[in-house]
Amino acid sequence: MFGFQGYTFFYILHRKIKLIKKPMKKLMLLFLCLFSFGQINAQSNSEIAGVYIKRASESLNGLDIELAKEHFDKAMKYLDSINTSEIARLGTFIHFELRKYPEAKKYASYYFELAKNRKTEEYAEMVTLSVDINEKFDDELEQKKKIEQERITKEKEFRKIDSLKAVWMKKSDLLSINVDSIYKFNAHNVAIFKEKDFFGLINDIGEIILKADKYKDVLVFDGYFIFKNKIDEPTELFCHNSNVNSSFLLPSISDFNLLSTHFGNVMLPRGNGRLVTYPNNSKEAFVYDLIAKKVVKISNQEEIFDSLKKSDVIDKSNKDGEVKIGKEWYHFGGHLGGGIHPIYAQEGYNLVGFLCSIDGKFLRKNSDFDFIGAFHNNSAQAILAGQVFWINQNGTKINETTDETEGYQGKSKLTKLSNGSYQIKRDDLIILGPEKLEKMSDFLRNYSGK
Repeated sequence: MFGFQGYTFFYILHRKIKLIKKPMKKLMLLFLCLFSFGQINAQSNSEIAGVYIKRASESLNGLDIELAKEHFDKAMKYLDSINTSEIARLGTFIHFELRKYPEAKKYASYYFELAKNRKTEEYAEMVTLSVDINEKFDDELEQKKKIEQERITKEKEFRKIDSLKAVWMKKSDLLSINVDSIYKFNAHNVAIFKEKDFFGLINDIGEIILKADKYKDVLVFDGYFIFKNKIDEPTELFCHNSNVNSSFLLPSISDFNLLSTHFGNVMLPRGNGRLVTYPNNSKEAFVYDLIAKKVVKISNQEEIFDSLKKSDVIDKSNKDGEVKIGKEWYHFGGHLGGGIHPIYAQEGYNLVGFLCSIDGKFLRKNSDFDFIGAFHNNSAQAILAGQVFWINQNGTKINETTDETEGYQGKSKLTKLSNGSYQIKRDDLIILGPEKLEKMSDFLRNYSGK
């Protein structure tokens, strides 16, 4: 471990210790061992460092700078400090070539502390190199400051952008419509929406016309919205006429017939403003004029009966409002338009069918149609076993009739967000009533410089 010199030293030491008196022998032996080991180890580290310094110098001369740095670092592990100007000079050159200017500056300072002669060519060369190092160091420091300043500036910008994004998101949330569904807008810029189990009405700038907190069903056709407080057998009907932008509550069904407790089956409203329902405990269909806001009743019933008898549509009639068709007497149940008349049983309140005055056809309930709506524009809605049909004046099925107010022509676009809420956009702006918000990219561009 210690080499030949080490073994020779310990042999001589052993011979001398025999001459020392026993009380001092152990203490002196320990002291001499520690001292000699330190001397030998120091000599050994210095020699090893010298080998790596030589290799580092050779690699530097061979322009293998990375390898020179590797050897130099190994040498430093065996040295307690930079003790010669040659080592400091070598460290300076290696780190300068590797563009490690702070380290090169450090080794250059070691050199100038250790250099004895300031008049040598080597010293002058190191002075020149030191100037270059200082310039590079200052440039690098300035560049780092610039990069750090740019980082700080960008960080401030990012923080400001994040803050603006938060502002935009908050306002965007305020301009969102939190409902379950919004249906298509009609030609008059209104649409139904659903929230939980209720329906409401909204326009194309997000203004609520009718809150969704009362009506559980709605019928929409030809610009009219009929809201029902119950899906089946409703006791309250509310109308919004989008053609003239007006809303009202229909009168209680008991005002029409004291015995009726609900509107029964409600048919689609039509473009002429007529609405037909079939109340319970009634021998007459409920026909309501949504424009005039009044119940439609036949005022010239006797004239109609006379006309029907002349046309052989009915055989007889009486003052009780009953008509005889074939061998059976029925109660005449009003007029749906287009010469279509509901016919009820003489006893009780059962609807038995519909009489078509144009050709005398008698449409039987449960076989032909269960219910028929108001006649308008050469068609009437008809229902059989829950299925909807469209018919002409004599009950012949025709093609489906088109909603007169179908087809939105406005600029608003309805968007459903990922969180389930809705937003209305117009001209690249989010709108809700009078409030507007530009899209996020425009918002950030407009406000990030302020």
